[in-house]
Amino acid sequence: MRHLNKMIQAQEEKEEIDMTPMLDVVFILLIFFIVTASFVKEAGIDVNRPEAATAVKKERANILVAISDKGDIWINKRKVDIRSVQANIERLKAENPQGTVVIQADKKSTTDTLIKVMDSARAAGVFDVSIAAQES
Repeated sequence: MRHLNKMIQAQEEKEEIDMTPMLDVVFILLIFFIVTASFVKEAGIDVNRPEAATAVKKERANILVAISDKGDIWINKRKVDIRSVQANIERLKAENPQGTVVIQADKKSTTDTLIKVMDSARAAGVFDVSIAAQES
């Protein structure tokens, strides 16, 4: 009888649920989703984009370049000189070879600055260059 009671107690102890493997799986899934999530990238400044009736939303814009109304150029929340735009785009393209360039030019920015940025992007090897506009 005593032996039977010990077996019943041992069996009851074995029936506990071990949560450790489940927590490991949950944390691994969390890390997986954080690593694979696409984060919203910003060029660094708010730009008043011109309106266009034919504006189309671009899903995979990875390299954002902003041009302010004063002609300042921003990439990755940093103000850059026109001479270093090509090097910055080359670096970002090396990080993501399928990346496209989207130029967010302010309404009051000059066409000269816009063309220089487009030329720098093409010189960096990115030929998929778009100009951001607001849908009207």
